[in-house]
Formats: sequence, C-alpha cells, structure tokens
Amino acid sequence: MKHIKYLFLILTFSTFTNCKVQYSFTPPTSIIAETFQVDRFENTSLLFEPGLDLLFQNTLQDLIQNQTNYRLEPSGADLIYEGEITDYRIAPTTATAQNTAAQNRLTITVKVRFYNTNNEEDDLDQSFSFFYDFPGSSQLVGAQKETAHEEILDRLTQDIFNATLARW
Repeated sequence: MKHIKYLFLILTFSTFTNCKVQYSFTPPTSIIAETFQVDRFENTSLLFEPGLDLLFQNTLQDLIQNQTNYRLEPSGADLIYEGEITDYRIAPTTATAQNTAAQNRLTITVKVRFYNTNNEEDDLDQSFSFFYDFPGSSQLVGAQKETAHEEILDRLTQDIFNATLARW
C-alpha cells in the first residue's frame, strides 16, 4: 500500500509538471531596432476630415509604444512610418424599399510606407482599409463620429502593426 501512495504521488507530480502551459510575450524576432518614428500622414482624400491626420499619427504611436520597447523619436529612427490618408468616404451599403439608405458605411484607407533602416527586407509599401457601419437615418456627427474614427483607427493601426512588426 505504501508503494502505491508513492507511485500515485510520482504520477501526479509528473503529470502536473509535464502538462503545464507557458504564456509569454515574445517580441518580434526579425525586427532589430531601438527607435521608431511616425511621420505626419497627410489627408489627401477627396472628403477632407480635419484633424484625422494627427489622430491617426497619435493612435499609431500609442499602439507601438504600448506593445513594444521601441523609443519614439521625431527623426532619424531605426523604424520609419510615413504615408497618406488616401480615402475617407461615406457610402450607402443597403437600401430601403423607398430607395433611401438603410445603412451607411464610413471607410478610411491609409497608404503606409514602412522602412527598417537596419534591414531593407522588412520595408513595406501597402494600403490598409477599414470601415464603420451606421444607420442610414442618422448623421455621422458628434460622439458617433468619434466612435467611428476610434474603431476604424484602432483596427487600421493594429493591422499596420501586425504587417510591419508582428513577425512571429
């Protein structure tokens, strides 16, 4: 009986030590850098939205600072983000029987040029786009507009981060 207790303890101990799962944040492996910069993304879209360029720049900077150890620099950084806001568009997505918009969609498209001064193979030139749907009976103003911008820019910057830095 004594041997069974020891055998049970050994089996229990080995089960718990062998089945453990470890989670840890691993920084991007192929990106060797210490600093980054995000240049102003000029709004070149036909429908101009004041302040969107600065809001996008700040959102991208905040995301990179919160998810990496890279230091933000105004110029001369190892990693450089630049580009333009190429499209800011509101269009109907569905119609009612009375031929009015049942739902509208705000779409923002950003063209990004990413440069890794330490490794040109990491450079990227790509457009990213995301949208926000809202009822056709309402105007995109005030808090709803802020919510739309926040949701779109959060998604755009996460997609940009994943394409440029999250190389697992």
